[in-house]
Amino acid sequence: MRTLVLLAGAAAMLSPAAADAGVFGGKKKAVAPPPEYRVTLPQPAPAPPPANGAIFQATSGYAGLHEGARARAVGDPVTIVLVERTSASKSAGSKLDSGGGFGLTPPSTGALSLFKESDASVSGKRNFKGSGTADQSNALSGEITVTVSQVLPNGTMVVQGQKTVTLNRGDEFVQIRGMVRPADIDASNRVLSTRVADAQIAYTGKGDVARASRQGWLSRFFQVVSPF
Repeated sequence: MRTLVLLAGAAAMLSPAAADAGVFGGKKKAVAPPPEYRVTLPQPAPAPPPANGAIFQATSGYAGLHEGARARAVGDPVTIVLVERTSASKSAGSKLDSGGGFGLTPPSTGALSLFKESDASVSGKRNFKGSGTADQSNALSGEITVTVSQVLPNGTMVVQGQKTVTLNRGDEFVQIRGMVRPADIDASNRVLSTRVADAQIAYTGKGDVARASRQGWLSRFFQVVSPF
């Protein structure tokens, strides 16, 4: 029995939850974002062309007057303004009512008058009524700055990034990936999340608070196998 208790304690200390909680007193290891949300660095600058004697040189930091500070190349940062707000409602109902009957009139005289007429009737009735409703709503606000990971031939940019907020009882992650048109980016290099095509937005967390909001493995097991 003592051996089993020691083995259980060692397994609990070596579990990912215990490591995340920092039971060994060591420094918590930084969590790297998944590949689809990692920051994209700008491409290496090409070698400057040799001087041709002209007064104007494009290598001196030239930028078009119509472009300004808006993101347009791989590695450029762009700020996504999260204004997500969705709601859904659904209701359904059904009703079923059916009935039937059967009667037999036996002879009232003679040798076949074995039972009364009231004993030779059958009837049945079936009723069913069901209804259901479902409501769901969510809202997400804030800002997250991501980087351009790819520029498509038509000018549309693929952006991706992650914001990590480390709290005293866990980490919070805001991840986003999608496609943005240059025309939707305003002068301050911001774009609404509702203008991001094929948007993949995730808000997750890990740590004490996240673990406390989840069911234990034994409760989940009985919930799966329960027939009720």
